[in-house]
Amino acid sequence: MKKKALIQLLLYTILIIFAIVFMTPMIYLISTSLKPNGALYEYPPKFFPTLKSLTIENYRYIINQGKFYVNFFNSSVVSVLTVGIAAVIASTLGFCIGRFRFFGRNLLFSFIMLTMIIPGMTLIVPQYELAVKMNVINKLLGLVPFYVAWVIPYSTFMLKGFIENIPKEFDEAIYMDGGGIFTVFGRIILPLIKPGIASISIFNFLTAWEEFPWANTVINDNLKRTLPIAISGFFGQHQFTQWGYVFALSTLSLLPILIVFISFQKYFVTGITTGGVKG
Repeated sequence: MKKKALIQLLLYTILIIFAIVFMTPMIYLISTSLKPNGALYEYPPKFFPTLKSLTIENYRYIINQGKFYVNFFNSSVVSVLTVGIAAVIASTLGFCIGRFRFFGRNLLFSFIMLTMIIPGMTLIVPQYELAVKMNVINKLLGLVPFYVAWVIPYSTFMLKGFIENIPKEFDEAIYMDGGGIFTVFGRIILPLIKPGIASISIFNFLTAWEEFPWANTVINDNLKRTLPIAISGFFGQHQFTQWGYVFALSTLSLLPILIVFISFQKYFVTGITTGGVKG
């Protein structure tokens, strides 16, 4: 019993240490956002602001900026559209690959998996040339097709696994009752893969919400920029980086992410093991 207790104590100690390590940047982000702009350069440096120096002036400045709401809206539109379109395409593609046998099926799935290992930055030049031909340069909705293309491989891979765990007897019962493929997909597959769709949607939302390099490359209009670009706009502004504003805006941009995680956190635990019914 003592040995078991010592092992558990060691395990919890390690977990607490790692939790502190991973939470430190977040704590520093929030604490710095509550300091006056010049307090970051004080010596000796202080990790936490004193009660006297505690201020919400950085947040007040950001919230009073009209462009904050525009950037927030732009990020929301792009992220929601990416999540919705990717869920539709990945679920139907996963259904086709997971349920049907056709010529080139394995080759198609292998090609989808291959795209997952290609670094995104290596494709930025051909993607830009494609964006020029599609006439989506400096267009907010022009970001959506590229974001969807990025998340489709992983989403399809995940949903295919969910669909393959659903007993085919359910499909056969629908076919015997006179139903077709669309009936099977709508009444059997979709309801049972909802945890999987929720799981991939969280990651897809994060991808679209936090993406910076591509959006910064193709969007030049201030009214069409997303939050990550807005944050970068404070760097070197007037030859001085206003870190208080940067950290305040960064903290505010994390709120939708926290809401998504809190709302769907159960899918991180059960999402991988649900989606099918054992026969």
